[in-house]
Amino acid sequence: MNGVIEKDIKIENMIYEIKGVEVMLDSDLAKLYECKNGTKSINLAVKRHIKRFPSRYMFQLTKEEYNYLRFQTETPNNMSRTLPYVFTEQGVAMLATVLKTKVAEEISIRIMDAFVAMRHYIIENKDIYKSLNHLNNKILEHDEKFDELFSKFDKKEQLFLEGQIYDAYSNIISIFKESKEEIIVIDQYADMTFLDLIRNIKSNIILITKNSNRLSDLEIEKYNKEYHNLKVIRNNSFHDRYFIIDRKNIYHSGTSINNAGSKIFSINKLEDEMIKETLIENVLKIIK
Repeated sequence: MNGVIEKDIKIENMIYEIKGVEVMLDSDLAKLYECKNGTKSINLAVKRHIKRFPSRYMFQLTKEEYNYLRFQTETPNNMSRTLPYVFTEQGVAMLATVLKTKVAEEISIRIMDAFVAMRHYIIENKDIYKSLNHLNNKILEHDEKFDELFSKFDKKEQLFLEGQIYDAYSNIISIFKESKEEIIVIDQYADMTFLDLIRNIKSNIILITKNSNRLSDLEIEKYNKEYHNLKVIRNNSFHDRYFIIDRKNIYHSGTSINNAGSKIFSINKLEDEMIKETLIENVLKIIK
């Protein structure tokens, strides 16, 4: 981006209202800050300083919010990329402190000025904005009803009631079968039930579990003499249960596999890319 283009950019047009706050898209900020690798540079900078970016500074758009934003900006659908992150005014200011680009300081001042200008404009036109907000809420409410309907056919979130043991195990097996190469299971209370579940899975399987009280080294050795697909790592770093498929998709389970269906629980697919990357990074440190 050269200086001429910078001066022609109207930053106010890059500020949107989501969840009642003014925010800017990560892709727009990447252009303004002249990040060589686009949003990847921003994600990396945030990741290195994640404690500086609480949810009131930065959050990932939901599918409904993203669709509404596309409607506002008349942008074509591009779901080849993951759902974008947005930054509030405080988040933008914090971002400037962790990005190392030549224009960071200058652009930050212009962005802060743009946020101030936007607030003044909203105050001066508050009656118009009240009407628009009412319309926006209706659009989001409409989208949410459709998503609620179609979520019944989506595997991203599954709820199992007490006694749905067969359905729970069937769902876990279907998740495991998504794998082409590797499954990493984090379950501190895995027992022989887990071995029965994976014996027909063709992928390599890594189990991270706490100790040998429920699944002994002898039982694992006997299993591997026949099936040869399991590696067990004893580690006590995790509280929750996760299924990591090909180091890409991650499912969070509300119960250990050996108790699936005995009480009400859910299995949810994680969508936030930064959370997924952070979890996988920590898992890989243990595996290696």
